Amino acid sequence: MLVRLIISALSVAAAAFFIDGVTVEPWWASIVVAVVYGLINALVRPVVKLFALPVNILTLGLFTFVINALMVLLCAWFIPQYFKVASFLDALYFSIIVAIVSWLLGLFAPKN
Repeated sequence: MLVRLIISALSVAAAAFFIDGVTVEPWWASIVVAVVYGLINALVRPVVKLFALPVNILTLGLFTFVINALMVLLCAWFIPQYFKVASFLDALYFSIIVAIVSWLLGLFAPKN
């Protein structure tokens, strides 16, 4: 679990580095953002995806990107002192980069 937290924190830091509209300050706040983002994705996202299922089916799953961006904005709303997102588009890019970097780093993580 600690390895997954480190992977998530590194992916948050990488996404914040590449996107100008996203700031994570100070550097250790990427751990806080990773924890809050993980909790939001574990608790809130399934409920939102359930209610958005008809729209998601109509858009052939592309509405999932919108849901992911909304989860990033919700995370920024919960911890505004550490994590700032300038726009919806920045949140969308952030969620895509975090997913890709987490997947890439997860390939090197030890399996349970």
